Amino acid sequence: MKKKQTESVSSLKVIPLGGLEQIGMNITAFEYEDSIIVVDCGLSFPEDDMLGIDLVIPDVTYLKNNIDKVKGFMITHGHEDHIGALPYILKDINVPVYATKLTMGIIENKLKEHELLGTTKRKVVKFGQSIILGQFRIEFIKTNHSIVDAAALAIYSPAGIIVHTGDFKVDYTPVFGDSIDLQRFAEIGKKGVLALMCDSTNAERTGFTPSERTVGRTFDTLFEEHKNTRIIIATFASNVDRVQQIINSAYKFGRKVVVEGRSMVNIIETATNLGYLNIPENTLIDIEMLKNYPDEKTVIITTGSQGESMAALSRMAEDNHRKISIGPKDTVIFSSHPIPGNEKAVTNVINELLLKGADVIFQDVHVSGHACQEEIKLIYSLVHPKYAIPVHGEYKHLRAQAKLAEELGIPKDHIFILQSGDVLEFNDGEAKVSGKVPVGDILVDGLGVGDVGNVVLRDRQHLAEDGIMIVVLGLDGATDQLISGPDIVSRGFVYVKTSDELMDEAREVVTFAVEGCLDRGITDWGKLKSTIKDSLGEFVWKKTKRRPMILPIIMEI
Repeated sequence: MKKKQTESVSSLKVIPLGGLEQIGMNITAFEYEDSIIVVDCGLSFPEDDMLGIDLVIPDVTYLKNNIDKVKGFMITHGHEDHIGALPYILKDINVPVYATKLTMGIIENKLKEHELLGTTKRKVVKFGQSIILGQFRIEFIKTNHSIVDAAALAIYSPAGIIVHTGDFKVDYTPVFGDSIDLQRFAEIGKKGVLALMCDSTNAERTGFTPSERTVGRTFDTLFEEHKNTRIIIATFASNVDRVQQIINSAYKFGRKVVVEGRSMVNIIETATNLGYLNIPENTLIDIEMLKNYPDEKTVIITTGSQGESMAALSRMAEDNHRKISIGPKDTVIFSSHPIPGNEKAVTNVINELLLKGADVIFQDVHVSGHACQEEIKLIYSLVHPKYAIPVHGEYKHLRAQAKLAEELGIPKDHIFILQSGDVLEFNDGEAKVSGKVPVGDILVDGLGVGDVGNVVLRDRQHLAEDGIMIVVLGLDGATDQLISGPDIVSRGFVYVKTSDELMDEAREVVTFAVEGCLDRGITDWGKLKSTIKDSLGEFVWKKTKRRPMILPIIMEI
């Protein structure tokens, strides 16, 4: 790329809008003069205290405010924490999306669901290919991960090259396709790399991440050991290589395969159509056909490895599944590790399965898709960056990678552990955090995006913990006298039938408070409601040490 014919080069800004402080919601903007490119656009799943929330997506106010500069989204791979927010954000920021073949296939499924397929420009990129957008040239580099077609990005700007690894591991024997293109990392390293943004998920783990192929050998052993039972395997829908290995083992041992769970069915269909899955003829059968085969001749691949309440495996464990019930002749294999925070849900499902007599296996049937310390060191050694920017992880993961970078000789003041919203500015080869942009969580509840905020969540928390008391009363419109009620309805506070005395006293308290106001000539409904809340709230707290939500309703009769 030709440098502009000016005396000095403008500054390059790196702005993470999410994905730091947590595993999830990855999105980073790169800005140079009149051009912004965005790497990934992911979601995260709600915390336990986000009651009723389905998904969390990043606040992209900064991109909306600079919409004229935004040239496109570069997507590294097809996982939810990197693509999940696209359908929501493309509605406001309609710019082209660039991704490799399988990643694009999965994105297109999402866009179809949201009826955005016709309005979104998409371009499938091959490894080694470069895209020129405004002041940037972006090269896609082959890497390995727990989903096929994962890419690292070399981002060329007039201010220097930034290498973004995406999620990666070094797998010399991948199940599908080629190994990571280490040679290209080395070639780019020789050109001189300004900064490396590297995956930190496993930065605390020593050694190397084992190859995905090792899981295939484990499956063969388990199939051999459990010849007389039906086998049910729960894994991530997106781990296409894992699914391929299960199918290989099933075929080897003469078993038919059923795929269960909507996301699993969708991804397998996409991967098969695009040539990333090889399913031998007559191996895959419809769930309706299960009854035609003996249990020991079938394998069920299902979603629900994280204990999700609505996933297929959870429904089987709770006897809520329409087609499959679990019994003593079943072997259930968890081919994944619980994501931090999901441990309890996974344990609950395992216990339910064990109670039904199933044999449950949850060790040694998974390898990570993320690089451990030695692989991270390898990438640093090949790329030789001037600056290190650990990404993709909680603070402890970023900190662990920063320590590795330091051990590899990168000066401490050249390592930046950023927070979402920080603006890291590169100017004449020097880097500093020069400001902050607005970031945050946008909550998705059903079809509502961003209409549930902190106040609503606080109310939900309040309702969940202490319940509600609704006070209904009628006032005479002419004389402002109390002529009906107060009636009190409670939900989630006390069981009314066994608490007659408490409710009678509560009614007396409200009557006294309302009549006291009316006697003093206070007829403003706002003040009346406030008095009811205060007096009833105080009474209930004294009696029960609880603070239910109090909702007064006044009617004019």
